Order: sequence, then structure tokens, then C-alpha cells
Amino acid sequence: MEEAMRQRSINIESIGHPQPIPLACRIGPILATGGIMGRDSETRVMPEDVAGQAANCFRNLALVLAEAGMDMGDVVKITCHVRDDGAREAINASWLEHYPDPAHRPARHTQIAILRGAVLIQLDALAVAKEAA
Repeated sequence: MEEAMRQRSINIESIGHPQPIPLACRIGPILATGGIMGRDSETRVMPEDVAGQAANCFRNLALVLAEAGMDMGDVVKITCHVRDDGAREAINASWLEHYPDPAHRPARHTQIAILRGAVLIQLDALAVAKEAA
């Protein structure tokens, strides 16, 4: 049975949710996240604007990666789920902050989604570690 449970759940209380679902799961060098929201990890407040939420989403993704022993350079794909297609400009600002070099960016897809409550944007990502942990 031990061998069948290779997953390592990644949770961070300050950005997680009350559901029994981890923020991410790592198996060997591969990490897949669930939805990473834009709630501030220190104040736990959700900004009212998409730019603030997008910035927090990327910071929160970095926190999840760090908890898994990885960093933003390990990300191979990010999907941005947005309530409004006009969010792309705000996403691009945070995107370029974290990935300024066009030769070293993960794939990215943005799609319109039905998001709950005050959530205007949510990210999910796939990452591959430099070395298996």
C-alpha cells in the first residue's frame, strides 16, 4: 500500500481553503496545482481588483512551489482562469515580473471561467523539478 501512495500533498494554511483538497500534489519531479487564488498570503484579504489578485496569484504560486522544493523556473505551463477577458493586461504585468526573459517562459493559456464570490482570477500550473526529491 505504501508504494501506491506516492503523492505528497502541498498545503499552505494562509492561502488554502477549507475543503479537504490540497493546493498541489507532487509525485517525484512533477507538481500539479489546483486553483491558486489571489488572496493575500499575509493579510488573507482578497483584493477587489484583478491586478491585485493576479499579483497575489503569482506570489502564491511561488509559495506553493517553494513548499514543494521548487521555484518559478520549474513551471512548464500556467493556465489562467479569468472572469473577464479584459484581465489579460493585468496578468501580463505579473507574468512579465516573474518571467522577464522571453526565452525562459512557461507555456500559458488564459480562459474565461465561472469563478465564485470575489474571485476574478485563479491560476493552475504544472511544474517539473530540476531534480527528483
